[in-house]
Amino acid sequence: MSEPVIELRGISKRFPGVQALDNVSFDVREGEVHALLGENGAGKSTLIKILTGAYQADGGQIFLRGKPVTIPDTRHGLKLGIAAIYQELSLYPDLSVAENIFMGHHPSLRGGLVNWRQMEQRARAILHELDADDLDVSRPVRGLSVGNQQRVEIAKALSHDARILIMDEPTAALTKHDVDQLFAIVRRLRERGVAVVYITHRLEEVFLLADRVTVLRDGRVVGETLDVSKTSQAELIRMMVGRTLDTLFPKTPAQPGEVVLEVRNLCYGRTTRKVNFILRQGEIVGLAGLVGAGRSELAQVIFGVTPAESGEIRVNGRPVSIRSPREAMALGIAYVPEDRKNQGLLLRMNVRENTALAVLRQLLRYGFIDYAAEDRLAKEYVEQLQIRTPSLLQQVVNLSGGNQQKVVLAKWLATKPKVLILDEPTRGIDVGAKAEIHRLMNALAQQGMAILMISSELPEILGMSDRVLVMRQGTIVAELDRAQATQEAVVAAAMGADELHMTLVASTSLNP
Repeated sequence: MSEPVIELRGISKRFPGVQALDNVSFDVREGEVHALLGENGAGKSTLIKILTGAYQADGGQIFLRGKPVTIPDTRHGLKLGIAAIYQELSLYPDLSVAENIFMGHHPSLRGGLVNWRQMEQRARAILHELDADDLDVSRPVRGLSVGNQQRVEIAKALSHDARILIMDEPTAALTKHDVDQLFAIVRRLRERGVAVVYITHRLEEVFLLADRVTVLRDGRVVGETLDVSKTSQAELIRMMVGRTLDTLFPKTPAQPGEVVLEVRNLCYGRTTRKVNFILRQGEIVGLAGLVGAGRSELAQVIFGVTPAESGEIRVNGRPVSIRSPREAMALGIAYVPEDRKNQGLLLRMNVRENTALAVLRQLLRYGFIDYAAEDRLAKEYVEQLQIRTPSLLQQVVNLSGGNQQKVVLAKWLATKPKVLILDEPTRGIDVGAKAEIHRLMNALAQQGMAILMISSELPEILGMSDRVLVMRQGTIVAELDRAQATQEAVVAAAMGADELHMTLVASTSLNP
């Protein structure tokens, strides 16, 4: 067993009113992928910021190859070979791939001028190591897919000769193809002896990639670091949340009522083509499909973000025209978008202000906001949704992902909708928060709300839906009731018979 490349012993860190880390010990070995798990707010972000030098610990020591070190800032951390790739990438979109890779330490000619030829050569060499020769080093980053931008981030870290690479939720916004590429890169880095700290909420990734796993809860290490081969998803969930989760999907069978929403031959460009479906009171309908199938685009047509070009929308049996989100809201339709940070919240505003955003006009008294009414509204939903926040005046940027998602839900539930469209409702949140969101969805459906849930997570679709609609190339190609909705049936419909056959043949040829 190799010695740790980096080791933290007894690390503690306190912020005003919060003990973020309490006597945490953690180490990573050369050539291993070490998964770091925990609910949002468990201390993972604080720990990696101490590892990189962004934060300074209040107590404890850091050892690099057995020798005590101090990491006063991230620049010093990079010099020591420690680099982090965060969920929100930090690239300059209008600069080239090569310029981003060598930002801040480009090769120079005499007189300090940039040696463009050498920079591009070295960028190609690093990308070649990552099996990313397809990336044009002279191309601006702006036009790259999220997956390719992430490969640029990894190359940037390797340009500093990073031997310890921290990856924070690296697959959160990736397609299946990009995830496969990322996994191949991580395995290649492990073969090169790079130590990888891998943070994820997707437990299946731990068992696909990681060698060891450490769980944090409330700023402390739970139990001890485990070999992945000697643990299970059930054990890791119990360690993370402090209790057994019998199921992540607490679904009560629906008792559907009247049809609330009906769309007929709805069209918008190439993304929404002659879509037909109905949504009843008290049911959760899952909308499944591959990336690019048109699920989010359909939701935005219904909500009036991109008004339909043709077709018909009926609410409670009556034809309606929805040309804007305001008109959709007036009809009792609410939409929780998949990108909560850019589309769902004003991050620098507080919990109270964000909760009241969608009903602000109703809180006006003589042209001024009734702050007492706003306060009562926010308190009601903080209690109802169990939003964990120090106060209503806390900026939402400082909340965990799960609690940010609850604030978005609170904002739209305050409009008292009849139809709730949820686009990726649990993306990027921890397993405990997912279970809470699912319980809330179930409760809302039981109260008679009609829910259309878009999700890329097939277990969520199968676990929470009364019916499943499958989209492909902008249209609905299958409707399955709960009993019919199996993983095989949904995937077959989403891919189409020809594509599915090709995938199965490829899989068989790769795994004889």
